[in-house]
Amino acid sequence: MALSEIRPYHIIVFGASGFTGRFVVEEVARACPAGPGGTLRWAIAGRSRDRLEKVLLQAAQALSKPELRSVEVIVADVAQPESLAIMCKQGVVVLNCVGPYRFYGEPVVKACIENGAHYIDICGEPQFLEGMQLKYHSKAQEKRVYVIGSCGFDSIPADMGILYTRDQFKGTLTAVESFLTVSTGPEGGCGHEATWQSAIFGFADSASLRSLRKKFGHKPLPVVGAPIKKRYYVYHVYKRLRQYSIPFMGSDPSVVRRTQRLISLYLTQVQYAAYVGIGGVFSVAKTFFAGLMFWLMTKFSIGRSLLIQFPEVFSFGLFSKAGPSKKQMEGTSFCLSFFGEGYSNGRDPSQGKPDAAITTQIKGPEPGYVATPITMVQAAITLLNEPQCLPETGGVYTPGSAFARTTLIERLNKHGVQFCVTNARKL
Repeated sequence: MALSEIRPYHIIVFGASGFTGRFVVEEVARACPAGPGGTLRWAIAGRSRDRLEKVLLQAAQALSKPELRSVEVIVADVAQPESLAIMCKQGVVVLNCVGPYRFYGEPVVKACIENGAHYIDICGEPQFLEGMQLKYHSKAQEKRVYVIGSCGFDSIPADMGILYTRDQFKGTLTAVESFLTVSTGPEGGCGHEATWQSAIFGFADSASLRSLRKKFGHKPLPVVGAPIKKRYYVYHVYKRLRQYSIPFMGSDPSVVRRTQRLISLYLTQVQYAAYVGIGGVFSVAKTFFAGLMFWLMTKFSIGRSLLIQFPEVFSFGLFSKAGPSKKQMEGTSFCLSFFGEGYSNGRDPSQGKPDAAITTQIKGPEPGYVATPITMVQAAITLLNEPQCLPETGGVYTPGSAFARTTLIERLNKHGVQFCVTNARKL
């Protein structure tokens, strides 16, 4: 008998009363008709029953769905392993929205594996993601449990975007550069302090990430075809984006590299570099100053305390304790462009320069709190409905390695995160 037939809930949203968790709750409510057999059984979980019930009331009012008030509430706390075990035994998939994950994520991963629940999060912290793979991949395989991290804006668009670009390319794709641009409306835009805190602790502990990676003992990924182009730290992509860009400091490159290793047995390696557009010359100067100050302050405890206490000041308004307003989210959107090069059908990648190029794009709504709930929930819906298309055994996976053979991209296209080819040509 399938697990979904035995357990009372297909999905449990853990951390439902958090800033992002509230939006995930609303997205799960919208996705109910896409559950197995056309019905999704779900519950929400967290530390405070009162706060969780308020979340359901707010969602019921926002979506005009009074029936949401009767959704089951489960009280669970990362500091109480027995409560996590009770929660995990009731669900097929746990959506973990409790961060920063470096502090609160591992107990949930452990409880899911021990109690046979699949795990999905929206983590953008490479140290946590890679640490969970090193520590729990074999245990998850033994239990046939899928642990799939970074299923939010970090990093489903980048990871699935590489696979989409490869599939659309007529030949052997060998190198891709991605450029992210975020557009805001008259109200501007910002992120919530939880994301800011994850970045602070990640930069402060970067040495531990390097040490962790050595434990894998990985050899460098093989370079297929011509090496990817080297860019200056600040790169003026006039012909492409008409603005300056810098390397993307999030988890996308880490996640894509892990995918390349996990699928290397049956797919050609694709070299990858990620950039983010920052605007004109004034933005370059502001970004350089803010980045230098941020890097220095993360090195000292007093600096980290100031960064955490005053996110809006030290991020120049990019992050705040309140997070974005509804109007800010409505006016914000993203575009992730992929510029790929490779060798057309019949050409040997070891001979000469690339002779074909492709440009693809992913466009979507506000990335942090609109697109992220969409990608997370659709990842869960895909796992529930297409288990036969996932890797044969459980384990700790990236989105690309888990969902490469599924219809996740088609599902995202139907929910406002659009994948498309904009150009394909000979070089």
